[in-house]
Amino acid sequence: MDYLSVANVAEKWGLSERTVRNYCSRGKIPGAFLTGKTWNIPENAVRPDRVNKRKGQPKTLLEFLKAENAGKVSGGIYHKIQIELTYNSNHIEGSCLTHDQTRYIYETNTIGIDAGSVNVDDIVETANHFRCIDICIDQANFTLRESFIKQLHLVLKSGTSDSRKDWFAVGNYKRFPNEVGGRTTTEPEEVAGKMKELLTCYNAGKNKTLEDLLEFHYRFESIHPFQDGNGRVGRLILFKECLRNNLVPFIIDDTLKMFYYRGLHEWPSERGYLTDTCLTAQDRFKKYLDYFRIPYDDKPHQDV
Repeated sequence: MDYLSVANVAEKWGLSERTVRNYCSRGKIPGAFLTGKTWNIPENAVRPDRVNKRKGQPKTLLEFLKAENAGKVSGGIYHKIQIELTYNSNHIEGSCLTHDQTRYIYETNTIGIDAGSVNVDDIVETANHFRCIDICIDQANFTLRESFIKQLHLVLKSGTSDSRKDWFAVGNYKRFPNEVGGRTTTEPEEVAGKMKELLTCYNAGKNKTLEDLLEFHYRFESIHPFQDGNGRVGRLILFKECLRNNLVPFIIDDTLKMFYYRGLHEWPSERGYLTDTCLTAQDRFKKYLDYFRIPYDDKPHQDV
């Protein structure tokens, strides 16, 4: 192979000799090597992209979220999702924080209280939930694993009064039986095996549909693997998997809460209740996307 000098390459690429030397020293030109103080550059070397080369515009919701998060953009879709998903998911589980208080915590790291009192756990879990959403965005394209699910629970419950209880396993599966809606759930001794079985089944297929996600969600909530926080962790997983599979996410709000609960209860015999509820929530989420001019796949809903 023939090699060129820094001067030759600089002239060939239309760059300064200093820039070419920097490329070589930083390992950006494969095959370049030093002889004494002289760089030898392969004749067929390709010019590296400049560090400040402008990237293309985001094309998917996930790309928009990553870009806005990295750029600390305020008032965009990332900002909107942090507040709406956190407020509504916590509110379903009994948080007494208002929508405005949730927004203030996110935007100013403070909380306004006009009268009465606020449960400290509600504040801590709200701040923690913001971090959980970031984790879902950062790891959206990774295969769903037990370690990720346990990480969400660890972050969500860290610093709460539950985390100071010896028997409460933060970031790990439950130690004592629990119920959901008056219904029994998987025994603690069987949770690890059931979760491995669920994830193996779920990860076996590719190109997940909404029905696949809802089936996972139903089975996850039926297992109820953690002592507390299962609903919020489950909905965070749904959000992450929607991003991964380029499906429009959805947020269950107060008007849909009872339909959501009914859908989970009836899923084994009638899948339409939960599906219709989530499709309605998806349609509402599309209004956010339309407002922020974010493209999405708007294929007609399939019968499921």
